[in-house]
Amino acid sequence: MITNKFNLFFENARLLSDKFDIVPLLYGSLGLEYLTGDDLGADDIDILVPRVFITERWHEFKSFLEVQGYVLADEHEHTFVRDGVAYSYADIEDLESFAGIRMKDIEMREADGVRFLLLSLEQYLAVYQKSSKDGYRVNVRQKKDADKIKFIESKLS
Repeated sequence: MITNKFNLFFENARLLSDKFDIVPLLYGSLGLEYLTGDDLGADDIDILVPRVFITERWHEFKSFLEVQGYVLADEHEHTFVRDGVAYSYADIEDLESFAGIRMKDIEMREADGVRFLLLSLEQYLAVYQKSSKDGYRVNVRQKKDADKIKFIESKLS
């Protein structure tokens, strides 16, 4: 089940932990792949970090990643590219207002010597149900979100 993108996430998570003491959340399709063991064709690595690194400490965070070989591709989306793989960062605190997921309810895991957070199937379902109603995602990702909702529901039943 460990794919190259998982290894890349663990490498990134180790950097964030060592430098900033961040325990990142493996999010998006790659997180769902890790949770279920199914290949969902994740094309990027979505990572949630504490809001302070996307706001007040953004310059420091960005500079550190750039020194590590990550190239800023989209500052608005906080997306970097390294070796052809996109890494997008968002703030973890938004999960509660967005999908009703409280930080204390997110499971901490450890793999490859790195601690990280991972949503449960129920939490992923809440995220994708909410995402499927979001303006950008309705226009751009509606079918993919609907497919993920069906996939998660099948796993839960």
